[in-house]
Amino acid sequence: MPTPPDPAVLYPDIAACGDLAAALRAEGDGCLDAVPLMSSDSAPLSHVAVESTLPHRKLLVISAWSYERGWSIRGEEAFQGMALVDGRTDDLAQIAGAARAWHDGVPLDGIRQVAPFAHLTGRFEVPDNDPARLTESEWQHLRKEAAELDTDWQETHHNLIEAAYAAPALRALYPFTSHWALRFSTSTRPALTLVGPILSAGSDGTYGVRGLMSQDGDRFATAQEAVAVAVRQLPSGLGPTTLGG
Repeated sequence: MPTPPDPAVLYPDIAACGDLAAALRAEGDGCLDAVPLMSSDSAPLSHVAVESTLPHRKLLVISAWSYERGWSIRGEEAFQGMALVDGRTDDLAQIAGAARAWHDGVPLDGIRQVAPFAHLTGRFEVPDNDPARLTESEWQHLRKEAAELDTDWQETHHNLIEAAYAAPALRALYPFTSHWALRFSTSTRPALTLVGPILSAGSDGTYGVRGLMSQDGDRFATAQEAVAVAVRQLPSGLGPTTLGG
């Protein structure tokens, strides 16, 4: 991979302002004057973070691209550190709008209205860290992610996620993916408590089920068949999802 150009060469206007924080304030035309911006000590032309007035939101991190002009954002919830909003644009004015909305506690849908480039991950905010709501939020993220995939196996993966979500016994567990295999936990992040089995969608259109500590498993023609087997393999006596950590 070639060495990226000096940020001062790719972003001479940012360099002229001194750092990305100053350029963002200038582009915001006053909307960020009272908003705390934290410039990166090591890469002031490329990175800046924005605080939020909501305690359950972490910083909104704004980063400049390395090989072409543009910026990305990532805003996380505080307890698990999972993204609520992300996105990429070459319009710094829209970045300023997103930064102000994040700081002011504007609802996620409102951030999308202010900054159309912003992509909502499907997770919703759970200020009280209720484990059942965090579990549902993660399911909604996985469903949205699966629907938006741009891969040859998008349909099979999407089918798997939807079939698993339709099964109450699996929907009650906290879901996550590892190498695109669907896995489950009896606690939320940041401290997962793994429980089997593991579900996967194959590139050949089949669906796999294997045990938590196994590399082998069975293949099925439909997601519904695989999910039915996975439900039967769940340990008995599983209670409500608990708060990880």
